[in-house]
Amino acid sequence: MADKLKPFMPVIVEMPAQTMAVVVSKGDPNVVGAVVGPALFGAVYTLKFTLKKAGREDFKVTGFRARWPDAHLLPKDQWTAHWALPIPEGTTELPAKVPEPKVHIEVWEYGTVAEVLHLGPYSEEGPTVEALHKFIEESGYELAGIHEEEYLTRPDAKVQKTVVRYPVRKKG
Repeated sequence: MADKLKPFMPVIVEMPAQTMAVVVSKGDPNVVGAVVGPALFGAVYTLKFTLKKAGREDFKVTGFRARWPDAHLLPKDQWTAHWALPIPEGTTELPAKVPEPKVHIEVWEYGTVAEVLHLGPYSEEGPTVEALHKFIEESGYELAGIHEEEYLTRPDAKVQKTVVRYPVRKKG
C-alpha cells in the first residue's frame, strides 16, 4: 500500500499481519541505527539467499520499519525502537550474521491503520504527524497502537520518503 500513497494525503486502510525480523534498541536512533541496520539486513539477506539456494521461497527485502513506543516522551538518547524487516510467513529461525544485537522473529499485527507519506528529513516529520492525528480524529477514529515508520528511502537520499503509520479503531 505504501507505494500508492500520495505525499501528505492521509488514508485509512486495512493491513494484514506480517512476520518480521526484529531488533530492539535503546538510544539515539542516529547512533544505534549504525549497529542495528547491519545486523538486521545481514540476517534477512542471509535468510533470503539460504532459501533461494535451497530452492525454496524467494522474497524481496523491502520496507525497513521501526516502531517508536516512547519517541518524543523521553530524551532522544533514551528512545526505544523496534526495528524490523518483513520476512516470509512461517519463518521460524534466522541466521545470525553477527552475534549482537540479537535479531528475533515477531508477528506484527495491523488491521485498520491510518498512514501518510512524509517527504523530507525525519527531523521535520512533526507537522506531518500532527496532520495525521487530526485526520484520524476528523475521520471518527482514535489511536489504537504505537507510532510506526516505514522507510522507503535510505537516510542519505536526496529526498527522504517515510510512511508514518498508526493502528486505529472507530471511536466509541
